[in-house]
Amino acid sequence: MGRVAVIGAGMGAMAAAARLAVAGHRVTVYERTDTYGGALRRRERDGFAFDTGPGLLPLPAVYRDLFVKTGKEPLEECVELVQTDPSARHVFPDGTRVDLPNASRAGVVAALEESLGRGAGQRWGDFLVRGREAWDRTRRPLLEEPLWPNWDVLAGREPYPAVPHRRLLRTRQAATLAQVGAWELGDARLARLLESHALAYGLDPRTAPASAAVLPYMEHAFGVWYVRGGLRELARAVHERCVARRVEFRFGTEVVRVVEKDGRAAGVELADGTVEEADQVVLGVRPGLVACPHEAPSEGEVPPRPADGPVPGRLTVLLALRGGRDADAVHRTVVHSPDRDAEVEALFGRAPAGRRGGGTPTVTVLRPDDPALRPDGNHESAVLTATVPAGLGPAEAERPEDRPGDRLGDRSAEQWSEPLAELMLTAAEAAVPGLRERLLWHEVRTPADTRRETGTEGVPAPALAGGGAALLHPGNATRLPGLHRVGGWSHPGGGLPHAGMSGALVAGLVVEGPDFRGSQ
Repeated sequence: MGRVAVIGAGMGAMAAAARLAVAGHRVTVYERTDTYGGALRRRERDGFAFDTGPGLLPLPAVYRDLFVKTGKEPLEECVELVQTDPSARHVFPDGTRVDLPNASRAGVVAALEESLGRGAGQRWGDFLVRGREAWDRTRRPLLEEPLWPNWDVLAGREPYPAVPHRRLLRTRQAATLAQVGAWELGDARLARLLESHALAYGLDPRTAPASAAVLPYMEHAFGVWYVRGGLRELARAVHERCVARRVEFRFGTEVVRVVEKDGRAAGVELADGTVEEADQVVLGVRPGLVACPHEAPSEGEVPPRPADGPVPGRLTVLLALRGGRDADAVHRTVVHSPDRDAEVEALFGRAPAGRRGGGTPTVTVLRPDDPALRPDGNHESAVLTATVPAGLGPAEAERPEDRPGDRLGDRSAEQWSEPLAELMLTAAEAAVPGLRERLLWHEVRTPADTRRETGTEGVPAPALAGGGAALLHPGNATRLPGLHRVGGWSHPGGGLPHAGMSGALVAGLVVEGPDFRGSQ
């Protein structure tokens, strides 16, 4: 077996590294920062602890499979998984609240009927059935197989079975997620519920294909899970599995170039000029961060819009609260924006990011009932997140050390982030009664902070069929033999399940060769 160099220690990269090590390869992971996990980071202060990246885990079966395939101890022996119930509480602008049970279609239908009125639950239930059909049509090509060579079939074929909508003697079928909400759900609150799943990934519901219906379907079908101690514990467990399989980690080691020799990847060049030889190279960072031979796609090789342009990021507010968690608290509350049109225009409109309005965004409030995250029972930690426009952070071409400050035109990051954080705090009072009086301190984390830690400030979206390939990602194999892509910026896209699956796909391609077509 050969030597494999893995660039980056994100979740997809570590998933590939563990699988390759089990297959007998000598694997070295090169990570420019001082730790592993990619976006799965933890902030600790004054006895409080916070997840600064994803806070919940959908589709844990992906990581169960990783642990089964790489060792004797299953995932549940390495971390404590807790199914959150309800999966979420939704607070709508008209004051309506609804708690959606976890992984229960019947429970969700009943909850929506009671809170939103007769017929609302049934319409959402019928939508979930159509979402399941879209999932069944796309699950294998978009999650379990390398990107098809004839990916254009996925680009033009819309897998969502839209309901014909008749208006003014015309029959139309929804092509976008916004149209699904407007034409099929019959309630603005249901449309907000639907679109919130797209907004969380930085997707514009006005242009996201109808097949994005698989996002809420996945949550309702497979449930939402929390890792006790925070999702950073999942990263720790995967890292420890890699170490147990004798994967070598080189932290504080930046790779600047993939080395080519005799027409194939032959190693990596480090920032200090050292060249490390390898038989295979796995690229686990966003395109453009490492120089790669033949990185520019040839015509027909990858989708016409590879995932390397600016995408929305996340603004995160960490809250240290006095007083214990109230009895009515739920793990996750989604407080919907009072003005959907303004929010969408602020995120995806044509005005320069620094001059966009939009008021209060949709805010997700995470309140884990976890003693590991607070000093004692008389305190509570909580995290607020909101999607913010692309461009509210440093230019991609610049590194932090090259700039006097993180500036957006003539406005500093603090000038735009603090007012937005204040709006988020106000919105969060719908989920945390008396929040202002309970607040000991808060910290604001901008996309610029995320970029400094992970090399990218955007939120990679999952791969989706339809929509003219706008949400397909570059394939795991590349034009250069021996060079593979892994992680959220490659097939099958962003999200923790997708990152884990990309690791499985890359390991299969390295071990079995280019004819690998996924696990059967």
